[in-house]
This record gives sequence, structure tokens and C-alpha cells, in this order.
Amino acid sequence: MTFQPFSQIGPATRPGGIVAVCDHASNFVPEDIELGIPDEAMRKHIAWDIGAAGVVDRMSRRHGIPAHLGEVSRLVIDLHREEEVDGLIPTSSDGMLIPGNIGADREGRLEKYYRPYHDALANWLDAHDPGLILSIHSFTPSLESDPTKERPWEIGLLYNQDDRAAQHAIRLFSELGVTVGDNEPYSGKLLNATMNRHAEAHGRPYCAIEIRNDLITTEAGQARYADIVADVAGRVLLALEAS
Repeated sequence: MTFQPFSQIGPATRPGGIVAVCDHASNFVPEDIELGIPDEAMRKHIAWDIGAAGVVDRMSRRHGIPAHLGEVSRLVIDLHREEEVDGLIPTSSDGMLIPGNIGADREGRLEKYYRPYHDALANWLDAHDPGLILSIHSFTPSLESDPTKERPWEIGLLYNQDDRAAQHAIRLFSELGVTVGDNEPYSGKLLNATMNRHAEAHGRPYCAIEIRNDLITTEAGQARYADIVADVAGRVLLALEAS
């Protein structure tokens, strides 16, 4: 069976409902690609968004939110980057050299993994016609290349030009006692590729949500944050519909 660089889970939803996207759900590396790094590195944040897939799976099963997930490691090709950027196939990440990516077949990986992922996502979003897209990621509490820089946020909301959903979500997460970052731990002005392409370019409201990965390494943590995010998302959608 031909490998697909994406999977889709959850029920069909009414037009105007909520859907979720998880670009970095997997740390899978195809057999014909040798990255040249230790196996333990593939379990770290450089290879995938730790815990994000578990949160999305529970949001789908418990809250009826359909989801589109990336099924290839971002060290193979970063599905959350523009085609033309240097970091699309990273040769280093958080201070670790990725020797197998030096001189990699860029066009081959685009054709095999990146473009099928985004083509399928575009068709899936057209079919669902959502009123709100949740883009679910996780971030590490500290970078190995800069361990003194604190990242105290539990959740960050990223956005570029369209902040209408994000501003509602920041307020609602704060009201729940969540330590929330406004365009933290990095800015959506610079890092928002998937939502720029599939949400902002089409006028679709979205929340790009970064959850600190030490909070979602366990099933209990994933379930907790799935409930929190789903609750806030439902109220964001109501606020958007009322505006």
C-alpha cells in the first residue's frame, strides 16, 4: 500500500463547525531516508510535536472535532514551512546536525510528502467548510541550544494578520487560569505557514495553538488539554458567530 503523509480522523461536521490540523503529529521516517542521527533524538521535540497528536485524537473522539494530521517527521520535511524556505528540510535543529539532509532530494520530498499533504488538506477544508480551524502544536519548555531562556507559558496563541479568533481564545484561556502567551513562544508573524496558506488566504478564522509539551506527555495530560482546548474553541466559535 502506498504511504500517505497524512491521516484524517473524526466525523463529518456541519458547515461552519470546528476542525483541527496537526502538522507535526508523527516522528516517522520512511525506510529509504537515513537522517544520520541517534534513535533517541527521534523521540525529542526536534522530530515532532510531542503530545500534540494525542491531544488531537482525544479532541476528535471525545468532542467530535475532525482532524487532519501529518504522518512524517518534520526532520524529513517540515510540513509547516513554505516550499521555498531553507528550513523546509532542516540540516540542523536545536543545535543537532542532521547529516542525512545535507544535499537531500528537495524536489523528491516535496512531491512525495509535502504537496500531497497540503493538497489533501486543501480539499478536506473545502469539504468541511469550517467556521474555525484549530492548528495544534507543542513547544519544548527549554531549548537545548539556549537552556537559560525561560518559556513559562502553558499555551501560546499564534497569528499573523488575522487575530480575531486568537484574541477571543487568549481571553478565554486566561479566564480558565491558563498561563497564555500572545504570539509566544515565537511569533506567528514569522511562523504561520500552514494557517497563512489554508486559513488567512481564504478568510477562515483560526487559532494556532502551542501547548507546552511537558504538560501533554501523558494520556492524562493530553485528555486534560483536549478538554480545555475544545471548550475554549466552542466558545470562540460562538463569539465569532455573534460578531
